[in-house]
Amino acid sequence: MSDPINAYLVCGGRWHDFDFARLELLKLLGEHADVRTQVAPDYSDLDALEASDFLITYTCDLEGISEEQEKALQAYVRGGRRWLALHGTNSVMEFLEDGRVATPRTHGTLMRTLGSQFIAHPLIAPYTVENAKPEHPLVAGIESFDVEDELYLCEYHGEIEGLLSARFTGKALGFVETDWPDDDVRWVMYVHPEGEGEVLYLTLGHCRGRFDMRPLIDIYPQVERGSWELPAYLELLRRSLRWCLDGVEKPQASA
Repeated sequence: MSDPINAYLVCGGRWHDFDFARLELLKLLGEHADVRTQVAPDYSDLDALEASDFLITYTCDLEGISEEQEKALQAYVRGGRRWLALHGTNSVMEFLEDGRVATPRTHGTLMRTLGSQFIAHPLIAPYTVENAKPEHPLVAGIESFDVEDELYLCEYHGEIEGLLSARFTGKALGFVETDWPDDDVRWVMYVHPEGEGEVLYLTLGHCRGRFDMRPLIDIYPQVERGSWELPAYLELLRRSLRWCLDGVEKPQASA
């Protein structure tokens, strides 16, 4: 009898509809009969992390990340395991008295492990995602597609193998670092090697419900689902989960 493959899903933080994202990710994980998933709102259970075969995170501005947790996440990947990081996993935000949002360069070990740190995003609006490496199995056959999502403007750390990209020049209104004059590539999906393991980062996937901006906004005026409504995004998630599974080494089943 073979053993199950143990997934660890961390889903929590602020400013997003984590109930929706958690449910959708669990449904996709449920398509794999050998996968058993443990869910957590943060990184505090390091024993559960270490016992897992791969890690998935959908977080935003997650509070209380300790140096011990950062080092454990780094060691987890460096030891040969895979981490699928989604949307705001690389975000740290500080809301200033003047209403602007700062993105302090903290949690350096975490950001170096992820390969990037979120700095800002323009107002949510349609943009085009391009396939930057069509020969790569994760994105092979994925044509360019339009999304209405947050376009992440990031700083990058270490080696990055870009898979999907977008372009942006202009202002990220509301953020301290508001001016983005250079038409640089903004990676929407990339692979970052870290030691013996790898991080796969996909920045798409913004979602927000009516109560997710409290205490800043009591009732948010609309429900936002963004890329979650696109077949291309769901296909990318399915391929990303397969990538996680392909990185798991399991002993052969006994007769």
